[in-house]
Order: sequence, then structure tokens, then C-alpha cells
Amino acid sequence: MADYQINIEELNEKVAQKSRITEMLMRGLDHTVIGQHHLKERLILALLADGHVLLEGMPGLAKTLAVKSLAQLLDARFSRIQFTPDLLPADLIGTMIYSQRDEEFRVKMGPVFANIILADEINRSPAKVQSALLEAMQERQVTIGGNGYRLPDPFLVLATQNPIEQEGTYPLPEAQTDRFMFKVIVEYPEKEEEKLILRQQSSVTIPETTPVLSHQEIIAARKLIREIYLDEKIENYITDIVFATRHPSKYKLDHFSGLIQYGASPRASIYLSLTAKAVAFMNQRGFVIPEDVRSVCHDVLRHRIGLTYEAQAEDLDTEDIVTEILNQIEVP
Repeated sequence: MADYQINIEELNEKVAQKSRITEMLMRGLDHTVIGQHHLKERLILALLADGHVLLEGMPGLAKTLAVKSLAQLLDARFSRIQFTPDLLPADLIGTMIYSQRDEEFRVKMGPVFANIILADEINRSPAKVQSALLEAMQERQVTIGGNGYRLPDPFLVLATQNPIEQEGTYPLPEAQTDRFMFKVIVEYPEKEEEKLILRQQSSVTIPETTPVLSHQEIIAARKLIREIYLDEKIENYITDIVFATRHPSKYKLDHFSGLIQYGASPRASIYLSLTAKAVAFMNQRGFVIPEDVRSVCHDVLRHRIGLTYEAQAEDLDTEDIVTEILNQIEVP
């Protein structure tokens, strides 16, 4: 027991030293993006936990600015890809081109070969393009001309979609939405924040973002985050939450039985544990507490629960289901 305590103390010290990078990233984002604290925090957590993010919100809410600022803080290669109905997979991943001078085919790599990808309005492109991005997100590689090409590390896809305008869109299949670690709902700024936005945009000098971290520091932080202690009681808590989305009647949630079409996949359990560890890292702790798990549940689960027509008729959404599950499952 004493050795265990020493290990936790050593881990706490290591985390306290390394976790300063999150403060540097948050200060850098605060410098250019006013408000939107939840969005900025989730971008940092996804970066630390090595996961992709689906951003849903109205236009003009600083989604692109936040993503671009994050790339600048890391001195990372940034690509913004506007998804349109006429986009082809080759426009995304690249293609083989013939060189007349050398009389051979060469690979022309596409914009997906970057560290941070902003897939703008991802649901406006057809299935072939989405499947090409799916391979990049999951395998961290793309296939061009029969050969596989590794993507750079770190590699982060941040996709946006408009929740209102659905005409001419291609809904993302469940297999692709499941690849996103978070689905973050981006809200309107507060009144005081919007005043600050007005002042910033009318200022003579626009804030500039300078790099504060290297890629190696992010990779080292990811390795340390995986070492953060996750007690078996917390593991049971995570699996209970996920299983309640699949078998609600076993958790005294019988009224959800006819309303949930399918529950969260095992990726939900993996992402809940990883992101909870990242939350602990941000809070300078070498161990996970239940509140770390609860804080990320909605963002991890809201896009992984399928609802029946009956649920839609009752105007029930996944937010309500996740909230009630958290209220029902006993906290360790």
C-alpha cells in the first residue's frame, strides 16, 4: 500500500509539471477567441487524448478561428477543406499524376496530409468522400494508387456541420460519427462576450497567435496521460453508464426501452476513460475521479445513441437520456 501511495505521489508530480502545457494552450486560445470556453477546453482535451471532434453550431461562432488558432499554437500544418457535393476523394487524399518529363506516375498528396484538418460542413459531401476521410481518421493513413501513406503525427480532424440547414446534405453514417471522440454543441456567446468581440474586431491591431508548444511535447503528454491511474471502481462506473444506453431496463430505466434504437459502442467506453484521464491531467491530478467522467459524458455519448420514432414523437433527445442515466447510475 505504501509503494502504491509513492507511485501516485510521483505521478501527481509528473502530471503537475507537464500539465502546464494546457494552461499555455488555453491562454493562447483566450488571446484570439473570446468566450466559448467549453469549445476551447474540448479542443485541448481532444488533442491530448488523440481524438477527433465533430462541432455542431450556427455559422459565425468562431469554430474555424478556434481550430486555426490551435494549429498556430502548435506550429502545426493546418488544412481547411470545404466539403461540397462535387468534392471527390482525390480532392481530399490526393491522386497519382503522370510526369511526362520522367515518364512515370507520381503521388500528389492532398490537403489531408496535415496535422490539423478542418472539415468544414462535412455533411455536404457524398459517401465516397466521407469514406475516404473515415480511413484517414481511423487508420491514420490513406491509400493512393494501391499504396498506403502514413499521415503526420499529431493528426486531428475537426469537422463542422450546421444543425439547421439540412437541404442538400448527406447525413453522416453511424460508423463515421462513432469515430469522433466528441460531438460538441457550440452555443451563442454571452452578451458581454459579444461586446468584447465587437471591440476586438474594431481594434486597429488584430491579436496574433505564436507557437507555444512543439509536436514532441504533445506526444509526450499523450503518453503520460495514458499512465494516469484509473481505479477499477471508475472502470465499472464507465461501463455501467455505457451499458445503460444499451440495456436501460437493467438499470431501472424501463421507460427508455422502447425509445433507444441502439446504444453506445465500445468506443464510448474507451473514449470516456481516455478523456477522463485528460481531464485529470488538465486538473493536475495523476488519478481519475467520477466527476472527470461525468464532465465529458454528454460530449462523448450524444452522437452514439440512436433514438426510435417514438422518442422523436415525444420530443426526447439524447441529452435528456444521458442526463437521466447519470442521475440513475450510482457514483462510486
